[in-house]
Order: sequence, then structure tokens, then C-alpha cells
Amino acid sequence: MILQALTAYYRRKCDSPDPAERLPELGIEQKEIPFLLEIAPDGALVQLVDTRAPDARGKKLAQSFRVPQGVKKTSGVAANLLWDTVEYVLGIDTRGKPERVAEQHAQFVARIDALPDAALEDAGIQAVRNFYRQFTPAQIEAQAAWPQALESNAVLSFRLQGDVNLVCQRPAVVQAVLNMAGDADARKVMCLVSGIEAPVQQLHTSIKGVWGAQSSGANIVSFNARAFESYGKTERQGENAPVGQAAAFAYTTALNHLLRRDSPQRIQVGDASTVFWADQASDLESAIPDIFGDPPRDDPDRNAQAVQALFAAIRGGQYGAAADANRFHILGLSPNAARISVRFYHCLPLAEMGGRIAQHFKDLEMVRGDYDPQYPSLKRLLQAVCLATTTQPQGDIERVPPNLGGAIVDAVFAGPDVPYPSLWLNAAVGRCRAEQSVNYFRAAAIKACLNRQIRRANSSPSHPSPEKEFLPMLDPTNPSPAYRMGRLFAALEKIQEEASPGINATIRDRYYGAASSTPVAVFTTLLRLKNAHLKKLATVRGVWFEKLLADILGEVADFPRQLPLPDQGRFALGYYHQRQDFFAKKPVDTTPTPEGDPA
Repeated sequence: MILQALTAYYRRKCDSPDPAERLPELGIEQKEIPFLLEIAPDGALVQLVDTRAPDARGKKLAQSFRVPQGVKKTSGVAANLLWDTVEYVLGIDTRGKPERVAEQHAQFVARIDALPDAALEDAGIQAVRNFYRQFTPAQIEAQAAWPQALESNAVLSFRLQGDVNLVCQRPAVVQAVLNMAGDADARKVMCLVSGIEAPVQQLHTSIKGVWGAQSSGANIVSFNARAFESYGKTERQGENAPVGQAAAFAYTTALNHLLRRDSPQRIQVGDASTVFWADQASDLESAIPDIFGDPPRDDPDRNAQAVQALFAAIRGGQYGAAADANRFHILGLSPNAARISVRFYHCLPLAEMGGRIAQHFKDLEMVRGDYDPQYPSLKRLLQAVCLATTTQPQGDIERVPPNLGGAIVDAVFAGPDVPYPSLWLNAAVGRCRAEQSVNYFRAAAIKACLNRQIRRANSSPSHPSPEKEFLPMLDPTNPSPAYRMGRLFAALEKIQEEASPGINATIRDRYYGAASSTPVAVFTTLLRLKNAHLKKLATVRGVWFEKLLADILGEVADFPRQLPLPDQGRFALGYYHQRQDFFAKKPVDTTPTPEGDPA
């Protein structure tokens, strides 16, 4: 299913009316070439061109070109056509292995000489062959960019003086590459992707761009041990899961395109490199990273604007029944030694996919301060549940369990009644206890996790009595004892603050962790101590607090000995809601009130 969807996306991009968006054909790939050997028609070296340019962070990135498909690199010698490393192209040793470099260079030149006659007659190929007849290392050593190319054994290719394209992009060469694409002698089998008989691809092109995987690339489809081989397919590699050569090229090209650097259709969530695409062109393909990603510093409102645009499209029917035929694909990949693991995959109608994203932000909706973002990014939510450091006061993202982010994204697209990972709730509650603080991001995460658990439990026929989902703001009618104890703790803290203005530390700094986990050991003491604080307040204000406490405790029969972790989350929500309600601006009431009664 995944390979079929990627193959369909490849065909869609190949048919794009915009030439800049078209993907390479079979036998052609997109490759970053940092240095070009610009040569004259007689083969003389004109200059070594540095194609690299600094990005927004100042890092030099090489220009990308369409070149003949690279060979599968192993421990042996295998040369690419008209592009490769310094050792292959120029025969100059960079790692102290002169004999091996000589063999590499000889094979590189031999591949050029083996081109068909039509390609050998091309002016660009003739210039390359002339170059090798007269080349000496002294010529390249005189070039300013040579030390950098030599140090990194950089990839090189050729360009004829006066041309814009590379020699390997000249029409005669491209046609020769397409004619030679595929292995005509390969065994023909039923392709699992296309369903037709086709030459089987023995070794699939490596997938690059998956965070944490090998820099040279890794594979989704591969077999390197007897345990993974089918019966009767011993050491027959690709025949264990037969994919035709054309289909293998299509899905690998499409996936490498989606995973490329600065791709607008990918996000990195923990160890899961996640890509998005649709059967038909959709603005949502490139909007997803803005919706879930952290907004850039120069455009802090990008995240909110993307979410608002999604909500507007849903309300306007843009993702309605007419768009149901357009399916949206979400694929999460993570590294696994020399292979790539599929962490999750979802294929949804566009309307349903938009609704699930909207439900995610509805679950996170929470009363907030003036400077808290309306739609928190996934990065900020993860940072809030991990340990803060002096360099990362919002939370060190490196300390987040690597599989947590991917599990959250998986739950978002799996459906509104699929619980978020319990690890997220555990981490949020744990940070609240460790730091004696419930901030906006932790409260939003706790509410989202609890509401999904409640929704799943309420949908079960065996559930005795449905539980009420938590609101974004204070809910005085919520009967949950843990929620009310959280409200009670916030009210007791507020009494202490008003009784002792300017106090440096409140009961939260000393008792929050114990109150949220072992209430009976704390609240009896706190309720006794609050009487001393109430005596310091004005009579009317004290009476108002007494009424509030009575209202909160009305549904609490007794303080439990211990609270399980989900109830500790309910406690945190009650505390956060009640604190926010104390500082919220109340509507002006024009009804006359007794003197001293709080408005």
C-alpha cells in the first residue's frame, strides 16, 4: 500500500505542468554536486566551480542537478556515469589508498568510453575524453576551491564551457542513459506494486534524509539474512519481495524527493521523519509542517495562521464531499541500523484528515494568558514536559523520549477517540510535580490526554457511567474529586497570598507534589492552617472564600489516601483552571452589592 501510494505520487509529479516540479525519469536522479569541472571543447580545464551557497543559518549547501542514476555503493569499486567523488573522477588519492583509487578512476573512465556511439559523438563527451588525455594534477591544484574539494573527497561533475547544463544532462547522454536503464537480463516476476510482470529490482535505491539513519542512505525493502528470506529464495535478494525495476525507481525517487533537505512536505518529530502527500495537488501538503512545526522567529504567527486557514477551509466546505476522492497520506519513518522502520502510516480522505487535525487542537484548547500561543506547536508541547536547563529554559528537547513525538502524531491521525501515548500524560504530570508548577502547555497536554481517555472509555458498551470531558476553562459542575481537590488547593493558595501580600513562597512550593499524590496527608493540615489566614482578611472577603470552599468540597466525600496518575492529571487541571479563573477579568455587574462584597 505504501509503495503503491508513493509510486502514484511519482507519476503525478512526473506529469506536473511545471518543469521545475517534475521528478527524474527512470535512470535519472537528483543529486547535490558541490563542485563542477568547467572544461573547454579541447579538454582544457577552465575553472573549478563551487556551486555551494550559504543558507539562512550560514551553512553552505550544494546546488542540485539531475544526473544519471547512481550505482549501489558497496565495499567494492563501482563508478557512476560522469559524476562521482574526487578519487573516481580525477584519480587523486585522498585517504592513503593509491592502488584502490587507481582502480576507481580506471572504472570511471571506462564507463564513459563504453557509451554508445551516438553519445560518444556529442561535443560534451568529446571534451571530457579530451580532458583525460591532457589532465595533470598540477592543473587542478592551481584552482582556489581545490583544497576544500580535496579535503572532503567531494562529488564532481563536468560542464562544457558556455553551457548551463552539465555534460551528463546533454540530450545525447540522457537518451543513452534512458536506453540503458534497467537490467534487461533480470528475472521477470509479478511486481507487487504494479501487479504486472516486470524485471525484478535486486537492490533498491537507498533512501536518504531519514534522521538518524546512515548518511549514505538506508532501505525499506532489503534482505541480508536467511531469517528474512522466503522459502526457495535463498540469496536471491529482491525476489523475496519482488518489485519491478520501474516501480522501485518510482517509489524511491518519490520518497527521496519528500525527504530532501528543506522539503515543505516533511517534519521531524522526535526520531520519526514524517512526510505528507496527497493523491491530487492540495495546499494542505505543504501546510502540515506549518500546522505542527515550530514557527520561525521572523514569522511567529505562521503556525496560528496555518491552523486558522485549516479551520476556515473546513467551515467553508473546501474539504467536504467533493474532495473525498482525494486521499491524504502520512508516513512516519525511523532509523533501524541499515534499514528504515515504518513507524506509522495513515491514508485518509482529505475531509477526514482535516477534521482529525482540527480535533487535535480542540483537545488542546485551554484558557491561557496573553502571551501563550492559541495553537501550541508540537515542539513546545514536548519541551514543556522535559527537564529545563540553563541553556534551554523552556525544556531541553534532547531529553524527550525519541519515540514520544512520533506516537503523538500517530494518535492525531489515527482518530479522535484514539488515546495519546500514556508516556505524554506521565511526563506532563511528572514535570508538574517536579517543578511544583502547572503551566499552559502542560495543562493543555494533560487535558488532551485525559479527554481522549475519557472518550475511549465512554464509547465502550461495558463502561458503567460516562465521565464528563474537561472544558478549556473552569468547570464548577465537574464532579471529579481529583479535579475539585486541585481547585481546593488553588483556593487555599489564593487565601494565603491575600493574607500575606508579597509572600515569597506559597503552599504550592512546599505541598503541591504531596497534595496531588497523597491528599489525605496534606489537606487536613492545609484546611486547619487556612483558618489563620482567613482571620487576616476582611470579613466579607473571608465569607466569600468560605462559600467558595464549601462549593468546591460539596462533591468531595473524603480525601483519598493516594491518587493514581490520571487523577493527578485531573488535580493539575483543577488547580490550573481555578488559578486562571482568579485572575480572569470578570464582566462588569451593575447590580448594587453590599459594601465590601467582591465584584
